[in-house]
Amino acid sequence: MGARCSKLSVCWWPPHFKSPMLENGAADDDGSGVPVFAEYSLDELRAATDGFAPDRIVSEHGEKAPNVVYRGTLFSSGRTVAIKRFGRSAWPDSRQFLEEARAVGQLRSGRLANLIGCCCESGERLLVAEFMPHETLAKHLFHWETNPLSWAMRMRAALYVAQALEYCSSKGRALYHDLHAYRVVFDVDGNPRLSCFGLMKNSRDGKSYSTNLAFTPPEYLKTGRVSPESVVYSFGTVLLDLLSGKHIPPSHALDLIRGKNYLVLMDSCLEGHVSNSDGTDLMRLASRCLQYEARDRPNLKAVVSGLASLQKDASTPSHTLLGIQHDKRSSDQVQLSAIGKAFAKADLNEVHEILQDDGYNEDDMANAELSLQSWTGELSESLVVKRHADNAFKSKDFGTAIECYSRFLDSGAAVAPTMLARRCFAYMVAGKLQEGLEDAKRAEDLAPGWPMGHYLQSLALHSLGREAEGQEALKKGTVLEAERDSRARTV
Repeated sequence: MGARCSKLSVCWWPPHFKSPMLENGAADDDGSGVPVFAEYSLDELRAATDGFAPDRIVSEHGEKAPNVVYRGTLFSSGRTVAIKRFGRSAWPDSRQFLEEARAVGQLRSGRLANLIGCCCESGERLLVAEFMPHETLAKHLFHWETNPLSWAMRMRAALYVAQALEYCSSKGRALYHDLHAYRVVFDVDGNPRLSCFGLMKNSRDGKSYSTNLAFTPPEYLKTGRVSPESVVYSFGTVLLDLLSGKHIPPSHALDLIRGKNYLVLMDSCLEGHVSNSDGTDLMRLASRCLQYEARDRPNLKAVVSGLASLQKDASTPSHTLLGIQHDKRSSDQVQLSAIGKAFAKADLNEVHEILQDDGYNEDDMANAELSLQSWTGELSESLVVKRHADNAFKSKDFGTAIECYSRFLDSGAAVAPTMLARRCFAYMVAGKLQEGLEDAKRAEDLAPGWPMGHYLQSLALHSLGREAEGQEALKKGTVLEAERDSRARTV
């Protein structure tokens, strides 16, 4: 008897496979190493933060803050990100929120913690940015435990933030809202960066300062509006923080400077490490930024120029100045291979090709059994069914592939991981996600060291809305693939 299978041609990819990258036509990054801006679903960001769990909060004031920042891990890329969740009243106009987020999301600079996405769904307003693992400037200045921040790092932080503000201004985003030491964060290399979150005001009325009014620009108190000169004033308060190691109201600091008691402002931890001329130059720059009349303050170009002359140990890496162990990979960052990215993005064309290229590589025992039995002629019909199944899978005739793989597997001849993987994929394309997940688990059981079982589980779980489990499966597949590649290199 010949093996004859019915034909159900599937020539389109179904809508239940989606990822933020595919929905927005986004590439992995724009050439800067930073992902292009994308709009994420609320489900994905909820999964990325384990349901906005309290232990994922990284913002200084925890759950009591009106806008909370979480550390999250995106399923679609394995990337660790910072996710800011606004209070319900912050952005009543969803269209304005999206317009602002998209505009800020076009900025790309090594001086910024760049905005890579947002979510505007079901009354929620969330921003997604690069995650900076080494705390805030405020933490290192005000709450240090082992060593105080060095003068060289303080001057580098001041320069980098000023450069970030100058870059934003050159791109038409001159306003930065509520600038303070908590807005400055340190990346994996220990470099200071300015948070992108302050580039978006908190509401449509332009109110932009949530801190103590003693630190607020005078003109904001009069008009409730921020101007580029207001940003320079706020930057002056950051310079005072760097100088003193504590949060001093500008009016008090200016009184000391006018009375030539400015040495009282200096952080005692810096004694013997800063020349009088450098300290005096920074105080003068800070006092110029803090002038009561906005027109008397310097522009950002002049600020950058003034800070450039105060740089120390310019050739010393930032991680050395910050006193951290340098590691290019953060501990919870998943570095995906090309294969892992294809599964993370739900790129079904790529996944289909991968399953063809990787086919039967892990099935040595099953193939040996088939080869032995084929010599006796006992499984000739089953082998024809298998060939039909493989040909159908190659031509994307997934209905036929499901039927023929099922006939072969049900015959009791052998259970090969590759057949299960391919039938799993065919099931998922046909919308049978649970059946596909079961086949992926069986493939893992038969070939525990084969990454495809885990990668396919991640694809199925994500499509079923089980993003957290899908992320774990993606991580396991990534680890197994790396181990397999390492073994191959040593052979």
